[in-house]
Amino acid sequence: MLKEFKEFAIKGNMLDMAIGVIIGGAFSNLVTALVNSVIMPLLSVFTGKLDFSQLFIAMDGQAYSTLAEAEAAGASVVAYGSFISQVLNFLIMAFVVFLFVKTINRMRDHGKQAEAPAPATKKCPFCLSEIPLKASRCPHCTSQIGKEPACDETASAAET
Repeated sequence: MLKEFKEFAIKGNMLDMAIGVIIGGAFSNLVTALVNSVIMPLLSVFTGKLDFSQLFIAMDGQAYSTLAEAEAAGASVVAYGSFISQVLNFLIMAFVVFLFVKTINRMRDHGKQAEAPAPATKKCPFCLSEIPLKASRCPHCTSQIGKEPACDETASAAET
């Protein structure tokens, strides 16, 4: 069992996943900072300086001016503003990841030239019909492919 675990832990896929998790955590912190420092202040300009993190419902029926005041009083609260902030975080993070992946794909594909696909057909040298590339006999004129017509065959074909 220890040997199997060692093989699992050393596999490249696990290392790739670990690197992805570490970079994802750092990226998450970056997006959170972007949301809290840039997006939310800009959004509050349009929403009348509304701070989503302060939106809550006190379950004890009392009125509190801030979430911190309600929590200090020991009241149960539904902090739906925090949920709204997290949804915005997620949407912004998903959009930034989309833009990042799109940019990486564009840069990766930019260097590649559009290669023409290899032909799948060829012309029969006898009847000039399109036939599969690997065909050894033409399905139209039944000639063997790879065998060039002899002079007497072309002459007799022209006479008929």
